[in-house]
Amino acid sequence: MPIGPVDAGTVPRFAGPPTFARLPRLDEVERADVVVLGLPFDSGVTYRPGARFGPAHVRASSKLLRPYHPPLGVAPFAAQQVADAGDLGLTPFDIAEAVRTVEQAADRLRADGTTLLALGGDHTVALPLLRSVARTHGPVGVVHFDAHLDTWGPYFGADVTHGTPFRNAAEEGLLDPRRCLHVGIRGSLHSGQDLTADEVLGFQVIHTDAFQTEGLPAVVERMRRRLGTGPVYVSVDIDVLDPAHAPGTGTPEAGGLTSRELLHVLRALAGVDVVGADVVEVAPAYDHAEITGIAAAHIAYELLSVLAANRSEGTPHPSG
Repeated sequence: MPIGPVDAGTVPRFAGPPTFARLPRLDEVERADVVVLGLPFDSGVTYRPGARFGPAHVRASSKLLRPYHPPLGVAPFAAQQVADAGDLGLTPFDIAEAVRTVEQAADRLRADGTTLLALGGDHTVALPLLRSVARTHGPVGVVHFDAHLDTWGPYFGADVTHGTPFRNAAEEGLLDPRRCLHVGIRGSLHSGQDLTADEVLGFQVIHTDAFQTEGLPAVVERMRRRLGTGPVYVSVDIDVLDPAHAPGTGTPEAGGLTSRELLHVLRALAGVDVVGADVVEVAPAYDHAEITGIAAAHIAYELLSVLAANRSEGTPHPSG
């Protein structure tokens, strides 16, 4: 029987352990089906720093999460054992070393079939997480929620930054180019070649405008059709949300999704073989009233609920 969050009827929600959703720590359970791992790293950012404080902020904003998800009809903490592994100690001085540390930790935590949900940190961490997932599953499909493509080239001579993870992953053969998709892209680009180069890597794009011109059902249908069958990695940059819904991030862009739209689309991943996920780029120094932290906590909860729904329905999982 999974160990769930601290009982809110016994310990008030503003108290209790500082874990995600007041869940048990990893060392308090025999084995976890899903592990929440904090990656406090922002040395790969190109504009505003601060995402190294994101994991703690998201955890603090998750205390109000409850154990039943009505739209999916699942209890994500009862259908599977979820535990918090705390934050990984990452050097802020060497991007390559930090990437290696994340990759090694992901391999270790996933060794017995555990699914990893990472809290960033900047988007650089998606690359080592994808390396680990691909070692198990081979090239995976990716659905990437973001204002930005993150398939750009080197920046000031640095080949690995928060703007490059999906280019690097594609070039390393970690991705299935038939099943990769960006959702929520908007804003200005360096040139039209950005989109051309992105397409060559195997990505299709659902721009933010599609949520208005086509509507949510059409967006969901396009996403599901593109992802098809097979393992899928989900990466959520909090700046996919409009700054009104997520001001606490490093590279905000006007015209983004509402939190309601994003949660709805994530919910539609039920039945997709999700084998790993991250929620990144929360920078609490720019947040107020926990707007961004609460949105990120609910995004993580949505992903945990999708994993629980899939487990209940028999969708393949890395644990078999």
